[in-house]
This record gives sequence, C-alpha cells and structure tokens, in this order.
Amino acid sequence: MTQKRVTILSLFRQFFASAACLLLAGCASSLSAHKTSSGSGEKLPEQQVADFLSTDCADIWSLQGEPVEKNPLYWLRSMDCASRLSSSEARREASRHPQSRWQEAFRRGILLANARITPPERREIVSEADDFSGQIPAHVRPLYQIWRDGQLLQLSQAEARMRYSQLQQTSDAELDQMRKEQQTLRSELELTTRKLENLTDIERQLSSRKPSGSSLLPDASHGDEEKEK
Repeated sequence: MTQKRVTILSLFRQFFASAACLLLAGCASSLSAHKTSSGSGEKLPEQQVADFLSTDCADIWSLQGEPVEKNPLYWLRSMDCASRLSSSEARREASRHPQSRWQEAFRRGILLANARITPPERREIVSEADDFSGQIPAHVRPLYQIWRDGQLLQLSQAEARMRYSQLQQTSDAELDQMRKEQQTLRSELELTTRKLENLTDIERQLSSRKPSGSSLLPDASHGDEEKEK
C-alpha cells in the first residue's frame, strides 16, 4: 500500500514537470514568433534627416529654406558656430538678419546671446524672438524653448549678481560710516584723556604750592618772650 502511494506520487510529479516544460516551451515559441512578426513589420523612415555637423560655420548663416530651417540639427549647429564667434563678429553677423521672420529673430538671438550683451539687450532679444514664437515649427519649438530658458536663467543670474553688488555696496558704506564714527569717538576719547591729564597736573601743582599748617601758626616761644618783657 505504501509502495503504491509512492509510485502514484512519483508519477504525478513527473507529469506536472513534463507539463510545465511544455508550457514554457510554448511561451518561448510564441514570444519568438511575436518578435519575428513585429520586427518584420517595422519600417524605416522614408526620408532621412539632414545632418549639419559637417557644415562649415562660415556657410551656416547663409543657409535658408524650409527643409533647413525646420531641422533642429541646423539650429544646434548654428548655436555651436555662434559660440565660436567673437563679440564683434557676432554683432556684425546679427546685423545682417532683420527681424522680419521667426527664422531671422531666432538667428539674431543665437548670435547675440554669446556677444557679451547687457541684461537689457538680452531681455530685448528674448522679447523679439517671443513675438514670432507662434510661427516656430513644432520640430524646432522644444529647442527654442531650451534656448529661451537658458537666456532667462542668465537674466536671473545677472539680477542676482546686481542685488548682491548693491547689498555689498550698502554694507561697505555702512562699514565705512562705522569706521568714521569709531575714529571720531577715539579722537574725542583721546582729547578727553588729555584734558583729564592736564587737570591732574594742575591740581598736583596747586597742591604743591599750598603752605603747610605749621607755618601758619604763631611761634609760641616768641610769644612768651614778649610777655616777659
């Protein structure tokens, strides 16, 4: 009876083990089939995106047209080329692009952003680009937003530096005033000390000139002699 139970249990275990292996094999085959079918169904983009990394910086500003200006890689290359220009070169190139379209406003902003402009000038180029923000294509808008956020961050940093400078100037002025007051008090203290020293000297001199008490009393022996006479 006991041997039968052991035999039956061992058979059940073998059966369940075999069934589990079959299930795992079926799942693996279905996954591989799904991968094969999904991989064969994928399609590569019919139109490749132009890459402007090899474009010379001297030519990047003259490139125009919808395929160029709607390509974010063109604007990334423009930012890279603008960072290599000197301040005078960037201003000179920016003057060649009037703000008649979003493309020109964005170009001017990219060029002037690295031209050591003042905070009011930076605020102005952001405002000019914002005037055309509604015309910026969807492919370029995320890049434009990142550029705009960077300009606003630089403005915030400039304002923070200005506030710190003003605070430091105020603190320096207060410190100077405190030093002057301290110097005035020190001078007054020295003057008062000298006056006290002078008074002490005068008092000492007066006390030394006073006659002693014995000299003011009449001579007793001299008085007795007069009485005997």
